[in-house]
Amino acid sequence: MNQRIATSNSVTALAAGPAPALRFSVPLSATRRGARLARLLATEQLRSWELPFDPSLLLVAELAVNALLHGRVPGRSFRLTLAVVPPATLRIEVTDTRGDRLPARLPGDGGSLAESGRGLLLVAELADRWGVEEGPVPCKTVWAELDLGPAAEG
Repeated sequence: MNQRIATSNSVTALAAGPAPALRFSVPLSATRRGARLARLLATEQLRSWELPFDPSLLLVAELAVNALLHGRVPGRSFRLTLAVVPPATLRIEVTDTRGDRLPARLPGDGGSLAESGRGLLLVAELADRWGVEEGPVPCKTVWAELDLGPAAEG
């Protein structure tokens, strides 16, 4: 079960359990520039935490572009959150304000997603776990987790 942690401008979902050891969260404009900035900021944050860039940056880029293409509401931003949660997991979250537009699973397709592109199929392939959390209205959060292994603990 996941808990919701309220912040001043949005609600971010983090895995239930201990507080993240490291956390970075920023609102970004739902534009091409905002999606590019998400990747650049994630690069610098991962560098400062001494975490590997691959496949983390691909996941950030894909989730940010999906927020732009499928979750954009004019005048509203999306939020990028990176968190290292115990024991050694990098959680990438992108929250947008189009909770009414959830990815639809195709019947008989092994759980693949019906989207205009193949971005979430890439996310499913690269991430150790991923999913979508609804709410609070009007938001949804698409998240992906990467197991970092024992080297990231510390």
